Amino acid sequence: MPLITDPFFYAVAIPAVLLLGVSKSGFGAGFGSLAVPMMALAVTVPQAAAILMPVLLVMDLLGMAAFRKNVDRRLLRFLLPFGLLGIVIGALLFKVLDAQVVAGIVGGFTLLFLAQRLLFPPRADSPPPPQWVGALLTATSGFTSFIAHAGGPPINAYVIPLRLSPVLFTGTMAFFFFFINLSKWIPYAWLGLLDLRNMLTSLALLPFAPIGVWVGVRIAHRIQPLLFYRLVYTGMFLTGVKLVWDAWR
Repeated sequence: MPLITDPFFYAVAIPAVLLLGVSKSGFGAGFGSLAVPMMALAVTVPQAAAILMPVLLVMDLLGMAAFRKNVDRRLLRFLLPFGLLGIVIGALLFKVLDAQVVAGIVGGFTLLFLAQRLLFPPRADSPPPPQWVGALLTATSGFTSFIAHAGGPPINAYVIPLRLSPVLFTGTMAFFFFFINLSKWIPYAWLGLLDLRNMLTSLALLPFAPIGVWVGVRIAHRIQPLLFYRLVYTGMFLTGVKLVWDAWR
């Protein structure tokens, strides 16, 4: 078949794309990293990452258009070189890591992020991290973004304590991930992930990208954040455990 037709795939992929769009809207920032682990319940992690490439491009363009006047350019200039370094590391290691190992890495990062958010939640009065920590976390963000579009948790751990305004935070992250995601296209093609089947499947999911962004804006004004985060935390825990179990069984 020219594209994936398994109903279970779409049962997990459509909510994953919607959640990714919600995170791109600025509400629930960082939780878009759950998209690939969710889709990995039906396909391999590399295939899930490849399918999401065009979806991410559309979301990034929407984000940049919405927040084009709200960017911390100085911070962005600091972040981008280290993020691109992480992309290079991810591209070089991708071929030597099989799908199960990649799944385990993504599951481990998912559980680590969940533990960090629950045990050490960000505080408004926390001092900004030193720049060397920012460089390390941003390179890690580039690496995890390359292997599974899970770059949000590491970079959020650095940028959130900087106490940017919500709009400035969202805009800066929108531009950062646009350049990071754009840099993945050539190495993804080199790795043979951008095949016809994956791209056609991505086109089938593409209409849900702007819907996810719109839903995120609406949710921000209607649902209690505590309930939303509890639901996402539960999903992150179950998905992370599943991927780690698959990697080591």
